[in-house]
Parts: sequence; C-alpha cells; structure tokens
Amino acid sequence: MSFDTTEHNRRRYCFDGVESVWLFGYGSLIYKVDFPFLEQRPASIEGWARRFWQGSHDHRGTPASPGRVVTLIESPKTCCKGMAYRVSPEVFAHLDVREKNGYLRFVTPMIFSDGTREDGLVYIATEDNAAFLGPAEDAEIASQIATAEGPSGRNIDYLLKLATALRALGDDDPHVFALERYLR
Repeated sequence: MSFDTTEHNRRRYCFDGVESVWLFGYGSLIYKVDFPFLEQRPASIEGWARRFWQGSHDHRGTPASPGRVVTLIESPKTCCKGMAYRVSPEVFAHLDVREKNGYLRFVTPMIFSDGTREDGLVYIATEDNAAFLGPAEDAEIASQIATAEGPSGRNIDYLLKLATALRALGDDDPHVFALERYLR
C-alpha cells in the first residue's frame, strides 16, 4: 500500500444518511483536536496496544529522515485508552488528509468510562503500508524520535504531548512512558 491513503479511506465507508460517527483517537488525536466535534468522551478499546512503529514522512519527519508516530498493534488482553469524539461525517475530509500517511479507517467497539459501548472509527497503520517501520529496541526508537523533525514540528514534541495527555486520561502506557524516560 502506498504512503497516501486519502482516496482509499474515502472509498471505504459510505456516510449517506448518517448524521454523526464516533471516532477513537489514541495518538495525536487526543491532544491535537483541530476538527469540530459534537461530543468528546474518554474511551478505550480492547485487544490493541499503542506502539511507535509507524513512520512519519509528512508530519514529524521527512522522506529522508522519517519520524515515528503511534499505531495500534493487535494485543490480546490489552486495553488502549484514548479519546472518543462524536463528529459529523464531513470531518473525515480533513482527517483523511491528516492521517494519510499509511492509516486506514476501521470500525472498532469502544468502551466509555461509564461502561457504555458504541462502535466507532479508528485510524490504524497496518504493517502492509509503505511507511510502517515496525518494532525496534526502545533506545533505537527514542534515538530516531529525538532527531526527527517535519512540517508539524519535532518528533519529540509529539511523544511528550502524548505522554502528558495519557497521564491526564489516567493511562499507564508502558511503551510510551519508557520512550519518554529516554528523552526527558
């Protein structure tokens, strides 16, 4: 799959007759909310772990020196906390461009902090996309994050803002916080 998934995502779902859709954010969508929403609620999804395994050639790095951003990796018995937004379908015109670097929209069941459940859409960069970097030692990932910078800023800022946002949600993400310790 190519780097740019914008058109692919636009063909994946038909929003005809739909007034609002839930969106689950687990990375920069938690702290960089540059889109209108109708409602915002803490939520989690089960069976997924957040990992800095996706390359960023368009936001936190460049094609010559990609940064690393988070994606979700299947992980049974793992709970990934994040933020859910109820949005109008028109918001996806912006988000599909923002999340174009290998991310595809999938449907996921979400659990809100009050225990209620809803299905929502989530952007996941699967390992078959051209920007997927995969696992590496924490020290290697941290080193890449420390030096990468792109049009959206320094990669380290992405990591530190995400760690701060996760603490505010009451999340204890060992992967994110281990990388943060290398870079503080």
